[in-house]
Amino acid sequence: MKNFCISFLACIIIILLAICLMLPTQQVKTEYLRIHIRANSNMEIDQKIKHSVKTAVVEFLTPFVAQCTTKQSAEKMLKNNISSIEQVANEVLKNNGFSYKSSASVKSENFPTRAYQNLTLDGGFYDALIINLGSGNGDNWWCVVYPPLCFVENASGYVYTSKIYNIINDFFKRNK
Repeated sequence: MKNFCISFLACIIIILLAICLMLPTQQVKTEYLRIHIRANSNMEIDQKIKHSVKTAVVEFLTPFVAQCTTKQSAEKMLKNNISSIEQVANEVLKNNGFSYKSSASVKSENFPTRAYQNLTLDGGFYDALIINLGSGNGDNWWCVVYPPLCFVENASGYVYTSKIYNIINDFFKRNK
């Protein structure tokens, strides 16, 4: 009887593991809305301009992010401002003598596991603002628009930051 119980439990465990492995793996990670700015190439000049574009886009988005209280509102805000986001990026490119332009969209894409200071985002499908500079074949800069891990509120409003620990703590305190 003891051997039967052990065999029965082992079968249950194997069945449960098999079921878990068959679950869909393309489930969108709904808790985050990412931002990725992809450089034209990995040449130093393209990587440098990527950071200039990042600074201008984050500065542009900061007042809008301040008004977003849900992922859905952040996604809607981004979609409503796609042409303005492209315009901001294109202005930086033009002012620095680049002939290529940017393209921006909000879509779900498969991303590898990525770490940002104390936060690790598992690989999988995430909704994201994707900004391609030129061909978009270079390395990217990324962060999270919602919850606003790149944007924190201080006495003068929302500002760009990389102090993720405080933001994560605030986010989880608000959503308890």
